[in-house]
Amino acid sequence: MTLKVAFQMDPIGPININADSTFRIAEEAHARGHSLFYYTPDRLAYQEGRITARGWPLTVRREVGNHFTLGDEAEVDLADFDVVWLRQDPPFDMGYITTTHLLDRIHPDTLVVNDPFWVRNYPEKLLVLDFPDLTPPTAVARDLDTLRAFRARHGDIILKPLYGNGGAGVFKLPEADGNLASLHEMFTGINNEPLIMQKFLPAVAAGDKRVILVDGEPVGAINRVPAKGETRSNMHVGGRAEKVDMTERDLEICARIGPLLREKGQVFVGIDVIGDWLTEINVTSPTGIQELERFDGTNIAEKIWQAIERRRA
Repeated sequence: MTLKVAFQMDPIGPININADSTFRIAEEAHARGHSLFYYTPDRLAYQEGRITARGWPLTVRREVGNHFTLGDEAEVDLADFDVVWLRQDPPFDMGYITTTHLLDRIHPDTLVVNDPFWVRNYPEKLLVLDFPDLTPPTAVARDLDTLRAFRARHGDIILKPLYGNGGAGVFKLPEADGNLASLHEMFTGINNEPLIMQKFLPAVAAGDKRVILVDGEPVGAINRVPAKGETRSNMHVGGRAEKVDMTERDLEICARIGPLLREKGQVFVGIDVIGDWLTEINVTSPTGIQELERFDGTNIAEKIWQAIERRRA
């Protein structure tokens, strides 16, 4: 099966080809004989009933500093493609949300991965609320009194932006810390969004596990260990990836959430597990493919494309 594939992603030039999951997906697509087209989200448009993008035919190669070649710039009708990858990074703001509305208009005749309707309705820190027995105690609120009451019940907490990513703006607040009001003032001065607060899990010192699911099935995991002096384990902020096996609890979590992810067209998903608790279900632009492939020797990108090809067939 030869597919026409478009990648909606952040600029391809600065990416780290030894870590970027979108690059790995594109590399595998190229190896499978699919034709590639690349554009950035600001070049997506609605024009008199058509969903168009201005971008370039794309060739990728695993050469640091010389990892891609672009063809001549062109405007394309995305309805003419077999697959469109929704792969730009958050923040999950109105610009991001608008791209999901536009891509809704071509899906599923053109397969958009992940399904944009459910990406819009299942952002990482909200889908977990459907599984309260799998998650640590959680509050989503903008009201300071509500947040104070939650901390009074649970002691040490994690406070973070509801629609943030990559560990940005994540704070651990011990029970006696006096900065909650100041942080609340800072966050609410930036935007009108609520905050999310979770009970702090001391097990994070041993790592924050990223489990990757393909079409609802777990295919492996990596452990992300915080740098010394850090609470956050995100690799964007210095977390270290380690090889790790999935536990019975990990498999139990995946068995609970996997059927929903598959039903809603979430082909490539990365969940975060600390100790025995599910903290996030990442559907917007999950990462971790290359680290997992290096540790396990499994071609995860191939599994992703096999799932897509089955759906196209």
